[in-house]
Amino acid sequence: MADVNLQEIHDHLVTIAFEAGRMILAANPNDISTDTKLNSADIVTETDQAVERMVSTRLTALYPTYAFVGEETYVAGTTAVTDAPTFIVDPIDGTTNFVHGFPNACISLGFTLARQPAVGVVYNPFQDLLFTGIKGSGSYMTRNASLPEGSVGRGQRLKLPLAGKGDASKAPPIGDLSTTLVAAEWGSQRDGENFEIKARVFRKLAADRTNDGGKMVHSLRALGSAALNICATAAGQVDLYWEGGCYAWDVAAGWCILTEAGGIMVSGNPGDWEPAVDSRVYLAVRGASGGQKEVVEELWGVIGEGRMDYKH
Repeated sequence: MADVNLQEIHDHLVTIAFEAGRMILAANPNDISTDTKLNSADIVTETDQAVERMVSTRLTALYPTYAFVGEETYVAGTTAVTDAPTFIVDPIDGTTNFVHGFPNACISLGFTLARQPAVGVVYNPFQDLLFTGIKGSGSYMTRNASLPEGSVGRGQRLKLPLAGKGDASKAPPIGDLSTTLVAAEWGSQRDGENFEIKARVFRKLAADRTNDGGKMVHSLRALGSAALNICATAAGQVDLYWEGGCYAWDVAAGWCILTEAGGIMVSGNPGDWEPAVDSRVYLAVRGASGGQKEVVEELWGVIGEGRMDYKH
C-alpha cells in the first residue's frame, strides 16, 4: 500500500515501546497477579494485559482502519494474520523471566503488510536496549535508548549486523555448526512429539562429533524471549535461533529487524525456505558474507525426518 508511511509507524511504535517499558519497570513481580494458560510454564500477568490494553488503545486511535493482533486478546483457532495492514504485539515477551525478576524481557511491536514484516520495534526496558527495523531502511540497536538523543550516556545508534558495521556482506561467513553459537528454547509444551524432537536435536547439537552424529556447537543459549533471541541473531551475537511453538507476535517484529540486517528466516522444519509469519516453527540465521544456506541445510539434516507440528 503506497499510502502506508512506515517511518511514521516506526516512530509511533518507538514512543509506545518506551511508555510500555515504564509500565513494565513500575510493576513489582512479587506483587502482581499471575495466571497460567497451557501449563505452569505458560504464564500471563496483569502487567501483560495492562500493557496490551495501552498499546491497543494508542494504535487504534492512530490507525483505526488497521488490524490489531495481540497475544492477550488473540482467540485460539482464529486466523491471526491476514493481508491487511496489521499490528502484531506481544506486550511482554519473556514473561517467565519477568515474574522471576530476570532482566531479559521486552515488548515486541511488529507491523505487517500482505503478511510480510515491514516494521519491527523490540525494547528491553530492564537493559534500556532498543532494536528497530523498517523494510528497505535497515535495522539498528541502541543502548540506553530512553535517554534523549545527544545526551551523555545514550548509546550510539548502531546499524546491524554489528560485525559488518551494518553491512552483512562484510560480516564473517558462517561455518559449519561446530563453529556456531545457537539460541533455542524449550517452550511451554513439555511432552509429546514436539518435545521429543527438541530434546533430540538439542542433544545432537551439543554432543561431541564422535557421539551419534553430534555437531558440538560452541554452545546453546536460551534468552527466554523469542524476540530477543531473534534480535541477538540480527545483531550477530548468536549465529542461529531454532524454535518451534512461537506465535506471530513473538517473531513479527524481530523478523523485520533480522532481514533488514541481512539475516534470513526459514522454517524450523526441513525444506521450507519461505515460512509464513504465523507458521509457528522458525529458524533465524544471522547476516553473513557466506554460509547461510549451508548451515540451514546442515541443521535441517540434524532434524531429519521429524516435523514439529503446533496447533494454531
